[in-house]
Amino acid sequence: MEINFDKYENGLVPAIIQDSITKNVLMLGFMNQEAFSKTEKEKKVTFFSRSKNRLWTKGEESDNFLNIVDVKLDCDNDTLLIMADPEGPVCHKGTDTCWGEKNVSNFGFLSYLEEVIEDRKNDKEQQNSYVASLFRKGINKIAQKVGEEAVEVVIEAKDENDLDFLSESADLLFHFMVLLQAKGFHLRDVEKTLQSRHKFDRNE
Repeated sequence: MEINFDKYENGLVPAIIQDSITKNVLMLGFMNQEAFSKTEKEKKVTFFSRSKNRLWTKGEESDNFLNIVDVKLDCDNDTLLIMADPEGPVCHKGTDTCWGEKNVSNFGFLSYLEEVIEDRKNDKEQQNSYVASLFRKGINKIAQKVGEEAVEVVIEAKDENDLDFLSESADLLFHFMVLLQAKGFHLRDVEKTLQSRHKFDRNE
């Protein structure tokens, strides 16, 4: 990896820190050659602090280290993208990111759909909606619906109509998301379970 530390007068290049799992941007810092070498060697993000005028390992005082997972260099060789596993909050103000955002997974449209389901569940003006009717019928009915949709997915998987298979898969996923909320959970809770299994497997 040939980083162009000479492009700027101060010999620093920006380093964007991104959570390796959630893909959220956590913070921005600067590295010189020495900081990058230490980062590579110790596998913990080390910056060059312009205010302290010295190397600064993130977490050296708070123990909220940023453990290196992967490093990428941009097309101009002068900006780093560092994927890391954060140990605790990243910002000195105690927030997950330096933008004050929570470092949680965003599943795109599925996250939006979760919000819609929750809104239908709690908003009294939405009680005529299909989702609200499912919640009124209770956990047994919702679980039964998930089972029915799962059977439909299996049936369509044996055929060659991809459109029907995807349609039934969407129905299954939707009703599973309703079931999750009926049990007080969200997709991120399932994700955490999968993550814990993955970490366990890697430590075998």
